[in-house]
Amino acid sequence: MINVKKIVKYWAETAEHNFGTAEFLLKGKRYPECLFFCHLTLEKILKALVVKKTKEHAPYIHNLVVLAKKAGMELSSEQIDRLTTITEFNIAGRYRAEKYNFYKKSTKGYTEKYFKITKDFFIWLNKKLQEK
Repeated sequence: MINVKKIVKYWAETAEHNFGTAEFLLKGKRYPECLFFCHLTLEKILKALVVKKTKEHAPYIHNLVVLAKKAGMELSSEQIDRLTTITEFNIAGRYRAEKYNFYKKSTKGYTEKYFKITKDFFIWLNKKLQEK
């Protein structure tokens, strides 16, 4: 039996830390890295929600849409599209073959757009996490 409260707290606190890192990277104009941390932020807050709902460890996956579904979230098609795009930041931020194209795509405007989307999701998901 797992300590659900402790694990949820871990995922939520590390998500908060990663969001702060994403914000710091945005201010420092480290756009690809910012987007990578945007993904980590949402992955971790969703894993907190998965653990809260299932009372089991979160799966070892990075797909935000799959995690949201496992957490019981009802998503609009727009939310699914946005989470699908943000999931790509995880792959593009890690693998050499993808990094150059990701670097070119990660302009200031693109990064600011997805940072804002991440922030809005993060606030919404945190509210869901606080619900009984």
